Amino acid sequence: MKTTWIAAAALVIAAPAAAQPVSDPLAPLRASEGVIRVGYTEFATLPDVDGDAARMMLLVDEPGTARLFVNDMRGRLYTIGYGGGASTEYLNLEAREWGVPVQAASRETGFQSFALHPQFNEPGSPGYGKLYTWTDVTDTAPRPDYTPGGSGDAHDTVLLEWTARTPGAARYDGEAPREVLRVQQPFGNHNGGEIAFNPLARPGDADYGLLYIGNADGGSGGDPLNLAQNLASPYGKILRIDPLGSNSANGEYGVPADNPFVSNDEAAGALGEIYALGVRNPQRFGWDPANGNLFVADIGQNTVEEVSRVTPGANLGWNVWEGSFRFVSREGVNTAGPRSDPAMTYPIAEYDHTDPILHNRAAVTGLHVYRSDEIPALRGRILFGDNPSGEVFHVSADDLPDGGQDAIGRILLNDGGEAKTLLQLVREKNAQQGKPPTERVDLRFGSGPDGQVFLLNKHDGVVRRLVPDGQTSGDR
Repeated sequence: MKTTWIAAAALVIAAPAAAQPVSDPLAPLRASEGVIRVGYTEFATLPDVDGDAARMMLLVDEPGTARLFVNDMRGRLYTIGYGGGASTEYLNLEAREWGVPVQAASRETGFQSFALHPQFNEPGSPGYGKLYTWTDVTDTAPRPDYTPGGSGDAHDTVLLEWTARTPGAARYDGEAPREVLRVQQPFGNHNGGEIAFNPLARPGDADYGLLYIGNADGGSGGDPLNLAQNLASPYGKILRIDPLGSNSANGEYGVPADNPFVSNDEAAGALGEIYALGVRNPQRFGWDPANGNLFVADIGQNTVEEVSRVTPGANLGWNVWEGSFRFVSREGVNTAGPRSDPAMTYPIAEYDHTDPILHNRAAVTGLHVYRSDEIPALRGRILFGDNPSGEVFHVSADDLPDGGQDAIGRILLNDGGEAKTLLQLVREKNAQQGKPPTERVDLRFGSGPDGQVFLLNKHDGVVRRLVPDGQTSGDR
């Protein structure tokens, strides 16, 4: 499919204008073509905290205990049974006995992500009962493992290992957590991202039990400390570690021998923990169950949002590139010579902030590769979305696009015969709850058993599950 690059030809002809920042390098997304309509159910609810809706970030399946785990950025981790309904608080990071002072003062900080070890419910295994939390904290007194160099300390982001005595218990019953890794954050925005184990890896596979960590470029805007391209720095990277190992510099985790920069003579001084580099804010990533492809949704600066395939050692370009274009400033990108550096890994799909179907600022989120048979229309599609607007998008997972927005289609939700966006549903729910209607959704995705997909948000406490079109239920 041919990608539409707005203004590119004109800029090539008018060379002197090529360096001027362009804020709308892509044609508009298709509002009505390629739309897939699906049903949904109001699957479960999370409780308000101090009168405010739960700030849901991630939902994952734990098949050994037949429960779903979902977190609230303010420090709570909940469980939900496979049948849905009410949630149960499993762990409160801020409880007095744990002493984890979660920094959740802003929209972008807090309990960012969590991951359950693949051996979580296997008695006698090294990973039995172990879960990991990736959390912004206010206590900056402990010495960090990594610093940005010559800058401030807004807060720290800490990877903690918790060990439950009885993984299937209703509440966490283990001791205080072990600190695995601590990163000093120079600025207060886009710091941590998702953490996850490869759900496709099996015992004996090289990837089994290895934890992937999304670590943003440190914040502010434009990567002012030039960290994302610095191989000696963990910022602006996707890291890959063995949380049960001990050959790291701090002795608290392992560095896998097959990581791409462990023994690279050309990258002397590179961190062995790095799996991929050149990301700005890798909020969400996910694997394709059919072939193991790894994709990341990386939030852009002020112009381009992108979804990219990630391979070992891949350089996704930031802060030299924003999507397919040379990064200039917060005002825009240079559209001359898009995708012209063969050393870079460019997006499979992207869209810009000026698109008319979006609301407020744009920020890509996701990500789920749908291979289930439950909703045939979604089979073989990569699902991602726009965080503030609540738009849900899809592209082919089998015929990967070559950048741009042309291959992107929308997914709308069937609400009593009317196709709606998630933002519309949440605003209507707010009215039922007697709350002011939200202006944004803060969309996130969750993955359940048998390829189920859940939509999370931070404004009404409702977890919604996607179902075939016309098959809706739940308390509305």
